[in-house]
Order: sequence, then structure tokens, then C-alpha cells
Amino acid sequence: MEKTLKLVPLALAILVAVFSMSSCMRESETTPTAQKKHLEVVLRSQNGDYWKTVKMGAEVAAKEFDVTLDFRAPDDEADVKGQIALLEQSIQSGPDAIVLAANDYRDLSNAVDSAAEQGIPVVTIDSEVESRKAKSFIGANNYEAGQMAGQQLIKLAGTKANIAIVSFKQGERNTELREQGLLDEILKFPSIQVIAKVYSLTDQGTADQLTQNIIEKYPYLDGIVALNETSSIGVADAIQRMNLQDKVKIITFDSTSEELELLQEGVIQATIIQNPFSIGYLGVKNAVEASYGKKVPNRVDTGIKAIDLGNMFWSDNQKLLFPFIK
Repeated sequence: MEKTLKLVPLALAILVAVFSMSSCMRESETTPTAQKKHLEVVLRSQNGDYWKTVKMGAEVAAKEFDVTLDFRAPDDEADVKGQIALLEQSIQSGPDAIVLAANDYRDLSNAVDSAAEQGIPVVTIDSEVESRKAKSFIGANNYEAGQMAGQQLIKLAGTKANIAIVSFKQGERNTELREQGLLDEILKFPSIQVIAKVYSLTDQGTADQLTQNIIEKYPYLDGIVALNETSSIGVADAIQRMNLQDKVKIITFDSTSEELELLQEGVIQATIIQNPFSIGYLGVKNAVEASYGKKVPNRVDTGIKAIDLGNMFWSDNQKLLFPFIK
């Protein structure tokens, strides 16, 4: 009997210990784990090599800074209303921050203001918005890119030349800045004449047809500057089809696989490239920092470079042209 009584306190102690461990386990199971920051990334388009590279840069940053991303983008860069709707959906989802490549400088500003009013920081990449509430802009200096395109054209076509400009969309911010930089550079040489300026929107076939129309009307054309990726390929296709690659010099923008191939074939003489991988990466990096309330730089210039057949195989340029090949 005495032995039994001695065992009772021991049994009670074991029961208390088991109960305490069980309680701790239940408590640890029900305590929520810290959730990762979530960012919404709204791009200008879901198509094209440029935007695929931006997306991959963003994904690398998301992995490094341990955040989750959702991507949204219209099919067409000209679809401003569609992008506004997508941005509004992103805001309604309640993210910690938004990374935005705006399809229109003015029309996206109200949605950016709305996000800021709800405490959601917005970082703009590639193209700016007319809003003081955007935390940061990350991208190339498009005015200087236009100047660089002009310098390349003058080097190739000379200081006495007839040229055409195939642009993207009238009133689009990046286009306006590139065009202004180009024209300001050309104005330094009074004997260079801009004999045609057309807008192809986001249709490669339209750029092709417009180029053919220009050549038929102005057979003495010396050079063409195409101010975005889609226009660039359309212009080059038309020049190659008309067998004018030895006569009409072409300056393009961006570095798609088609453009690089046409550059090696001598159809395109030079292309102005940006750094889309860095734009995507830094967009997410700054957005993460802004979500923690940290101060981020107002502007980050990711740089531009003129690529031609003479320098495209330089090691530094290969890293820009093919950022995913080690």
C-alpha cells in the first residue's frame, strides 16, 4: 500500500508533463507562421522577349528577397484600359507593394494615386506615370536613348541624309522622349531631313507595310530609325524583303533574338539596348524595401548602350544581350 502511494505523485507528475507538452504542441501548431511579403507586378505586355527578360529579373529578386509575386499584363501594349483594369485588380488584392510598367503616362496616374492612398507603395519601371505618389522610377533615360539612336544614324548615313522615323504610339511617354532626343540630335545637322514619321502601334505587320509605303514614296531614303521592338522587326522585315539592306541604314531599339540575327545578317546596322533584367530585378528590390517603409531612390537609371556588329560579341555586351547564359 505504501509503495502504491509513493507511485501516485510520480504518475501525477508524468501526467502534468505530458499535458504540458501536449498544450505546447497544440499552441505551436495553432500559432500562425510569418507570411512572406506579396507583390503584384503589372507589366505593359505579356508578350515579347523584352518583357520575358523583365519578368525573369523580377523572379530572381523575389527569390533573393523571399517574397511572392503575381504577374498581370494585357496582351497588347496599346491596351491602356485593359492595363488599368488589371492594376485595379492588383490593388483590390491587397498586396504589400506594386511594381508597374505603365502603358500610359497620364491615364495610369489615378490608379497609382489610389494605391498610395490605401498604403500600397508603387514602384514604376520602364515607363513613368504622371503621379508624385509613385515611390520610384527604374529604367533607361529615353531622351538620351533617342540621342544615341541619332548619333548612330549620323555615323552610318552621314550628315546629309533623308531619314524616316517609325514610332510606336502618338502621345506614349517613352516614344515621345526617344523621338525628342533623336530630333534634337538630328537638328545639329541641317542637311539631314526627316521626310516621314509614322506610328505602327504594336503591330509588326503594320510597321512592315508602313515601311514599304515610305520606300515607294521616297526611293531616295537613306535611313530609318525604329523606336521600339515591334516597329524594329517590322521595318527590318520590309527592308530585307525589298532587298535594300545595302542602301537603307536601320537603327532599332531592344535586343530580341530576331533583331540580333538581323544585325548579324547586316539588315540592321545598330540597335539601342536597355537592361530589362536589371529593370525587373531592381523594381522588385525597391518595392520590397518600400513595403518595409524604407526610403528608396526617386530614380534609378539602368543605362543604355548602342550595339553593332563590331561590339556585339564583347564579353560585357554578351552579358547584356544574353543575361541567362552563364
